[in-house]
Amino acid sequence: MQYHNNKIDAGLLGKIVLARFLELPLRTVDRLVIQTESSTGFTFLRPWVTVGQLEGTQVAHDAADIPQNQASQILGEVREAGDRSLMFLYHRDSYAREYRFDEEGMNLMTSRLDFPTELAGVLRRLRLINTRNRLTHALMQAVLASQAAYLHSGQALALLPLTQAEISARLRSESNLSVVADTGRISRLVRVLSIALPNGEAVPLGGLFPKPRQVHCHFVDHVIKREKAWMLQGILWEPLTDEAIAAILEREYGINLLRRTVANIRHDLAIPDCRSRSQRMNYLAATEGFSALVPLTHQALRTAVPSQPGVYEIRAALGSPMSEVKEGWLEKSASPGTHSVVYIGSTRDLRKRLGDHLRGSSDNVLLYNHLADGTARVRFRLVSEEWRWAERDLYRVFCETFGTSPLCNRMSP
Repeated sequence: MQYHNNKIDAGLLGKIVLARFLELPLRTVDRLVIQTESSTGFTFLRPWVTVGQLEGTQVAHDAADIPQNQASQILGEVREAGDRSLMFLYHRDSYAREYRFDEEGMNLMTSRLDFPTELAGVLRRLRLINTRNRLTHALMQAVLASQAAYLHSGQALALLPLTQAEISARLRSESNLSVVADTGRISRLVRVLSIALPNGEAVPLGGLFPKPRQVHCHFVDHVIKREKAWMLQGILWEPLTDEAIAAILEREYGINLLRRTVANIRHDLAIPDCRSRSQRMNYLAATEGFSALVPLTHQALRTAVPSQPGVYEIRAALGSPMSEVKEGWLEKSASPGTHSVVYIGSTRDLRKRLGDHLRGSSDNVLLYNHLADGTARVRFRLVSEEWRWAERDLYRVFCETFGTSPLCNRMSP
């Protein structure tokens, strides 16, 4: 007859219990802290236990205003201090709770043979809460330091490649944690935690650990999205090839990708190749035959715009593409005063209608506000008849090409 020893080593059992505790959802942890502190066993242990808050932690004073179901899913929020430094505010006292023990008194009490099992269970829960909260706080401080640029801006392009192994190694070498911050424990915490950015957006903590491939996806997607604006402004005449995208990424962002890698990323993002994208760039073809851009001023209207029927396109400064790509390729290559299309229209008398826009008498306040700085420009094409149909076609092609209507067109023509 064979006998099997089913007893588990105490040290191994403790690691298993801790691993499972780290995987608990925030709502469960919050409820556990409240239940433990209201138990009779905790009341009995109070002479040897001091309830406090982890050193360096802060709890949001306005967390009570956050709906319970929302707060229970979010660990806390990142805020900017007056000196532009980042701080993390927890949404519940239980997430920053720390219990300090009179270890000498505890040892004397637990060494007694008649020490109740219930009290031993309460004591184990208190130590588990301590371990989880200490590890969580150390993790958050490391993430704030590593992804500061992204947390300030909320822009995906500011994310840096980061692995949980790197954070684990940093915590083990730099912090004074009483628990080993191995990769497995970090991973279990990351899976169940979410935080709020300074702009209020809630993001999973795992999103702050992107792989290099994920970061490269953000940059490729960004360049292709700007492609349409660059073509509209005349900076590009056709969609970017994968090779051209790779060249821009290397020149402007220091990201060295092979053309084949760009193609694979584009495929992952479900973005067509340059030939397929060129078939969608119909707006450039639809505006063939338009006049050159002229300043939208009273003097230019008198000298360069006829009093004849036609369709027209107004461009105004939006502060968009130029400011969105900091020190980027567009900013270096475009001429000053790059404008975007804000309005498409048609009329029986181009000079009169454009003059109405300029004076603010066309009943379009938003358009008038964009013309107020005097830098707007216009181009047009003469249409002897059915100019309204020409406007509808141009408007439709614009929406199909850019996925949205011009900013100041309040309704489709």
